[in-house]
Amino acid sequence: MFLARQLHSAVTALLLITGASCVSVFASPDSQAQVSDNCEEATELAVLTSPIVPWKGAPLRVMFATEKPLEGEFSLIAPNGKVAAKSQERHGGPPYFWFAELDSPPVGTWQAQLARADAPAECSTITRKISVGQARPPRLTQIRGSVWSLRGTWDRATEDLYSAWIEKLFDAPLDAELSWPALHEVLRDPSRNFLFNHLGLGEDQKGMIVRPDCADLPYFLRAYFAFKMGLPFGYSKCSRGGGGPPKCYEWWNIQNEEPPPVPPEQEVASSGGSLFGMFGEPTVRLAPRLPPRPQGLVSGFGYYVGTTVANAVQSGNGRAPANDDNTDYYPVALKQETLRAGTIYADPYGHVLMLVKRVPQSGEAAGVLLAVDAQPDGTVARKRFWRGNFLFAQDPTLGSPGFKRFRPIVRERNGVLRRLSNAEITKSHQYGDFSLDQSKLGVEDFYDRMDDVISPAPLDPLRAMKEAITALEEQVKARVTSIENGRKYQTGGGGNVDMPDGASIFETTGAWEDYATPSRDLRLLIAMDVVRGFPDRVARRPDRYAMPENKSVAEVKTELESVLSSELSVRKFSYTRSDGSAWSLALKDVIDRAADLEMAYNLNDCVELRWGAPEESEEASTCKRHASSAQRAKMMEYRTWFHDRRRPPSV
Repeated sequence: MFLARQLHSAVTALLLITGASCVSVFASPDSQAQVSDNCEEATELAVLTSPIVPWKGAPLRVMFATEKPLEGEFSLIAPNGKVAAKSQERHGGPPYFWFAELDSPPVGTWQAQLARADAPAECSTITRKISVGQARPPRLTQIRGSVWSLRGTWDRATEDLYSAWIEKLFDAPLDAELSWPALHEVLRDPSRNFLFNHLGLGEDQKGMIVRPDCADLPYFLRAYFAFKMGLPFGYSKCSRGGGGPPKCYEWWNIQNEEPPPVPPEQEVASSGGSLFGMFGEPTVRLAPRLPPRPQGLVSGFGYYVGTTVANAVQSGNGRAPANDDNTDYYPVALKQETLRAGTIYADPYGHVLMLVKRVPQSGEAAGVLLAVDAQPDGTVARKRFWRGNFLFAQDPTLGSPGFKRFRPIVRERNGVLRRLSNAEITKSHQYGDFSLDQSKLGVEDFYDRMDDVISPAPLDPLRAMKEAITALEEQVKARVTSIENGRKYQTGGGGNVDMPDGASIFETTGAWEDYATPSRDLRLLIAMDVVRGFPDRVARRPDRYAMPENKSVAEVKTELESVLSSELSVRKFSYTRSDGSAWSLALKDVIDRAADLEMAYNLNDCVELRWGAPEESEEASTCKRHASSAQRAKMMEYRTWFHDRRRPPSV
């Protein structure tokens, strides 16, 4: 973190950049915060200004974040005393935050002010001063011994700012369909990225390509925030599991970098000797080594994330045992205050999502948890929590699934970085949220608990079912994009792609991983089961729902079944067939084709088959591609996984 120049020296001693007017967190009461010593809220307010050193030639962004649901009006007051920007809109929860931005701030001392209407007079206004300079500040440079310099620490304040940054990055109205071809398109959007060009190096305008898969995404975002804020970062090298849970056996960080892998020796037959050199003396040729990390600050960061980290982390990192200290993530309790933006969800089969927003329950609608994930083709999309997207199972061989947070990294007095243990997190007043509760829950208990957390009040059963249908619809439309990406790959000359063997169909590399959809289709099949079974779920747990007083449980179930049939028939979407024409389907068609979708994930099949088009139908008339008989035979062998809705353990 970066503390304002005006803060008390005991607080500013945390900083390693002198004079950086950037973040004021947990300010001491006798700082120039202009609030009473008794105003607890003021001392627990995190303030972030961007860029790292404000000056008149760069937009000024200011964010307030707090754990408490304070009500108030946020203002930016210019050096001449006039209000330049203000907002009563409070975001998040928790943390709660406000933000404002000015394109061209005049030079001088600004004030960021939160005016509270519901507070005692002496605590009604919380103010932080911000100095905007005349000249461009000196440029940060690369230092020896670290990928980037450390200027702060992870604590509750920086975690609050991290959550607020994540939420703003992926924010949009609930009914918006958010999807990007790659993460760098989100980071390059200054209207979303509060830390856009935060370092003043034009770092977000240099064409950096950031295209993570689902396991990479949380690490990339955490590293990006740490890079901008000068915070510690590291990652573990872990196994994927198989026959037992994943285990993490090495930890590397920005001050102790993982050495580049030694390329394996490749034996190559000599061209001399007899019969095409088959019996000649082999020669040894080394595979090319990876280039070293560039020394430039921005280029070095890009290489570190896109090459070093990307080649190291995978889904096993998220599924490591919950009680293990030697992990990058630790599990949290299922509570509204812990399920905040930036929390990850690791499912038992290898998929990873990150929470980005909580929408509280209202009198008219259920609460919603929104998350983002990245697909192997680079697509990043937002989706809501529900059983079809967030798979849960308790199987020791798969590791520990569930909601987890990044383990805090601290810097010892001797400068060495280390991670806090589970016991330290439990005792820490900055965190205190380690919990093994999820490990004790059965599948139905987990989803029942999540229903209670997201929507504490009883739900209208009809409205709840329609929201489940909407979630299924979002998932189907996301599959449209995935299948279309595969079609474009094939029409662009991709050719036939080898099909992996066994459980590797779910997790491999290359074109199969990018464009085949076994994992996504398995989740879709589970989602279809959830929607089809929703009336039965209401009948099983009527106390969870606001049941009509004049209707029996059986009558409500019958009504839900009727509405379900109607909704599935009227909700439609379209996909692009092999010849480029559009074909329309209803959600009911997808439900009815569940058996066909058990074998619809092979990108070597035409898109019509991948949507379960009946043979000899008009829909299938444009189909020109079919997987080989050998691949079809393997798909038949593996079909039971999809039919039983269970993914085999990784090997």
